[in-house]
Formats: sequence, C-alpha cells, structure tokens
Amino acid sequence: MNRKPVTLEQWLEYIERSHPQTIAMGLERVAKVRDALKLTPAFPVITVGGTNGKGSACAMLEAILCHAGYTVGCYTSPHLLRYNERVRIARREASDVQLERAFAAVNEARATTQLTYFEFGTLAAAWLFVEERVDVAVLEVGLGGRLDAVNLFDTDCALVMSIALDHMNYLGTTREQIGYEKAGIFRPGRPAICADRDMPESVRRHAGEIGAGLLVIGADFGFVPDKAQWQYWGPHRKKTGLPYPALRGAYQLANASACLTALDALRDRLPVTMNDIRSGLLQAENPGRFQVLPGRPAVILDVAHNPHAAAALADNLAQMGPCRHTIAVFAMLRDKDIAGVVNAVRARIDHWFVAGINSPRGADAELLVQTLRAAGAEAPVTRCGSVAAAYAQACDTATENDRILVFGSFYTVAAVMQVRTTRKTS
Repeated sequence: MNRKPVTLEQWLEYIERSHPQTIAMGLERVAKVRDALKLTPAFPVITVGGTNGKGSACAMLEAILCHAGYTVGCYTSPHLLRYNERVRIARREASDVQLERAFAAVNEARATTQLTYFEFGTLAAAWLFVEERVDVAVLEVGLGGRLDAVNLFDTDCALVMSIALDHMNYLGTTREQIGYEKAGIFRPGRPAICADRDMPESVRRHAGEIGAGLLVIGADFGFVPDKAQWQYWGPHRKKTGLPYPALRGAYQLANASACLTALDALRDRLPVTMNDIRSGLLQAENPGRFQVLPGRPAVILDVAHNPHAAAALADNLAQMGPCRHTIAVFAMLRDKDIAGVVNAVRARIDHWFVAGINSPRGADAELLVQTLRAAGAEAPVTRCGSVAAAYAQACDTATENDRILVFGSFYTVAAVMQVRTTRKTS
C-alpha cells in the first residue's frame, strides 16, 4: 500500500505487512516505539497470561470492575469477527475511528522500526487507553509472557491461569520451560497469582528470585462448590453465596477464584463490593469458549485448540444433559497438536465433519482424516470443502435431539459465526 492508510480495513492490511514475520520474539523494537509514544500508564494494570483461561479471566475482571463503576480498558486476542473485539473501553468495542487514530499514532512514532501485527495492535490499544484515561487496564498476553509485547507494561497484578503444552516452537517443549516463560509477567513486590494446581517449579522459582508475591490455587486461595452457589476463600477473607459464573464449564470456578484473589490484592486501589462481584460473574461474556447457542439442535462453539483445552471441552460435554448424538464440525491449524486434541475428545463424538482452514497455517481435511483414523476414532468421518460446508452438512444431519459441536480453532468458530450472522441478516 503506497498511500497512507485511512480506514480501519486499510490499516489492518498495512500493519499485517509491516513485518516479514507473523511472530518475532523480543521486546527491544516494541520498547523503542513505546518510549517514543511516551506510554507510561498512570492507571493500574492487570496482566493475564497462561495457556488456557486467559479470555475468561479478562471477561470476569472486566465485568466486575465495570459494574463497580470503573472505566475499564480491556485488550484481548485474537478476535472472531471484527478486530474491534480486541480493544474494549467500558465494555464497548473501540470504534473504527478510535482504532484508526491509535494506529496512526503508533505508525508515526515507530518511524523505521518494524513491528509485527500483534506488537502494532498492543501499542495502539495501550495508546488508546491512555488517551481515553481509563481507570484500569486488563491486558491479555498474546504468546508466552516474558517476551510478549504486553509485558512491556509493568503490571500491578499478574495472573497465570494455566500452563500446558502449546506454542512449543517458541516457548519450549516442557511445562517447566513454558512455565518460566509464562512467569515472565511477574514483577518484584507485586501480586503474582497462579490458577494451575500442578504449577511447574519454574514458576515458583522465578517468583522467588524476583521477589514477587506468589499466590497459588489450592494453597493460598480456592473455592468450595455447592449445588446452587459457591464459596471463595483467599489470603484475606472468604466470600460466600456467590453465583456460578455465566461462563460455562466447571473450570470457571478456578478462573473466578484467581480473579477474586487479584481484586482482593488490589482492594486498596480498586475496591469492589460483593454486589459488584456477583453481578460481574453473571454478566461476563467470552464468545467462542464453550458458548451454547439457543435453539434446537444445540450448537456449541469452542475455540479449544490444544489437548488441555480439549480435555476441558470433553468434561463439559459429559456434564451437559443427555443427547442423542454429538456431531462435530472440526478444523485446526497444522502446527497444533491435532492428535492430542482428537484423543482428548473423540470418545464424545458420534460423527465428524472435517474441513481445511483457509490460512497458510491451516491443516487440510486429509490430514485431519488421517489423524482421526490413526487415533482409532470409530465414528464416521465426512470430508468437506470448507468449514461453512461442514457446518451446513452437520445441520442437515442433526435432529433436534442432537447437538453440533464446532471446535478446533478460532478460525473454525469464526467461520460458523459468520455463516450464522449472514443467515440472520439475509
């Protein structure tokens, strides 16, 4: 693009081509641009990392703090349908105009420094939060932690939600190595919260070496479930009579407990009431994470793309009410552990409709079929030309007593969401 970008679409095309690599680990380049922008947030920052559970934690923190009357800036990734989903202020997506201004500011400040798509977007979100004078920012780590662009901003409280094998080309091949990368968001003298019950020793060791205030689920905080409500306990107090989060899944109580521990640690700067907590838990939204759509047959959207997330998905399916058949619409990226995901969930699937993803990283349908056969999947497998076609065939096959599960990638869920949106507007 030779001319200067104007529209959001033009800016997104521009920043996608601003760096020859999609992922370039390291903070030197992006720190240089941050300093040129003079980005020194005066508001508290909560940083959320981990393999799975980041989006849910951001959604709960955002909802609780907004209900308490704070103007919350929330930055998450990736998006499903619109880039605007990544940047929210007071629970509203940033407008095209706001994002265009932010990208223009970053572009002017960077001069000749190359930035990746994610680095560009992270700086733009931070610039916008400073410009809009938010009261608090909730920032979701994109990849790892230690060398992620989000880690440029000193956190007042860091959360690591879970640690599992994913992005191993960048983060390491063991949970100890990956744990060290995740723990890179901790800061000396600041609360460092870990919601993984099997926390790698590398996380504890790093927290100790830098003097972070480590709080671990099961030892320093936790929860007690009941039939209709649940109880939180932590280092300072208990909270009883809590409603189950609107976000589905038994694991959400662990996520919610970590969020309440963070809010308790920041209570002097960001006080919230029990009413704020209860309302926030009920109002939190995180599309595409075990999202059950209304109607019959039930349609479940889940971006699960690693074995840890797929195992949680399988548990959630088991805890739902009985159904006649579970019909899967399945597509993944080829650089993910496809076999591990299949093995975690295959016992719950009665028919597979598989498709390739239209992306350089996408696995083709034949690879998915081969992986399913190698894993010993006994359910029928149908190869489809696209995710949209797979969803259409699943809908034709399902009865009102069945359920359709769409999973394997953000791309998979986004494709089906787009189909459903188009149907509603046509």
